[in-house]
Amino acid sequence: MELKKRILVAPLNWGLGHATRCIPIINALMKYHYEPVIASDGLALELLKKEFPTLTAITLPSYHISYPKNGKYFKLHLMKTAPKILNAIRAEKSQIQSLIKHNKIDGIISDNRFGVYHKNVPSVFITHQLNVLSGSTTWMSSKIHQQMIHNFDECWVPDVTNTPSLSGKLGHLKQFNIPIKYMGIISRFNPIALEKKYDLLVLLSGPEPQRTLLEQHILEQLKTYNGTILFVKGKIEAQQTKTIKGNLTIVNYMKSDALEIALNVSSTVISRSGYTTILDLAKLGKKAFFIPTPGQFEQEYLAERLDKRGIAPYCHQEEFTIDQLHRIKTYTGFDTVSCQIDFKALFYLFECK
Repeated sequence: MELKKRILVAPLNWGLGHATRCIPIINALMKYHYEPVIASDGLALELLKKEFPTLTAITLPSYHISYPKNGKYFKLHLMKTAPKILNAIRAEKSQIQSLIKHNKIDGIISDNRFGVYHKNVPSVFITHQLNVLSGSTTWMSSKIHQQMIHNFDECWVPDVTNTPSLSGKLGHLKQFNIPIKYMGIISRFNPIALEKKYDLLVLLSGPEPQRTLLEQHILEQLKTYNGTILFVKGKIEAQQTKTIKGNLTIVNYMKSDALEIALNVSSTVISRSGYTTILDLAKLGKKAFFIPTPGQFEQEYLAERLDKRGIAPYCHQEEFTIDQLHRIKTYTGFDTVSCQIDFKALFYLFECK
């Protein structure tokens, strides 16, 4: 009997988006008779361990990414923590070298982890940011990012090739020196025809302290909201908790199967404008209101772009009030996207090298 090829899947622990968009990839690997090995740190790893309790899980060094309370200082904060991030990249690169040497790993899929590759093993980098927006330093941050991607054999972009795309200028370049493959609109969710239960789904995630700050702000605003609300905090903890207060149901987190149902039975979603969330909402054809993470240029760009296209409104965190939700009526929401991803073609790299 032929042994299954083992593929290391390693998402960055920065919010939950990198981990959640790896879930359909892991499921596809198993469907095509590969053996996924998951590797990450922190909440991203905990989430994947809950989703795939039988798979081998490896802890990688943490990038220690955090946010300042004042979003306008995020770029300065990130520059100060850059030495720690570089040390983590060197440490994970060393760990991967050892892992490849002492364990049978036949392929690598890294979602934004720069040190997770090996010159003798087919290595893929997943990103929707071929261009990295950073304000006045965008040209430099983009070139640095593109240079680091060159360590990999292929770059997979979770988007469509042509316009209108979801990532816009983030995920599209006129020229790049390694193969770019556009995966399509990848999501762990599917649209299901279910009776609506909630008028509003609040779906939070992202690094602290901004996740908690937004949670507190929205909960305060919802005190005058009369509709039914499901509030998912995005806190991955040992046990799931659920609290019901009148029209408000609060849970700390949901696994994929439960969250898929929750999204389908909810009329409108409030969330960050993280790219993975946008992929999910596009796949499901939802109406949404976005609140970008303060100081994160990528999320601000995506939210503004969707607003200009008339798909979903947004506002800055400090500006959000419950009255803002009335704006949703004048926006179209996402058109349900039907996109079959050719995983067999994507996984061919692991067969030919």
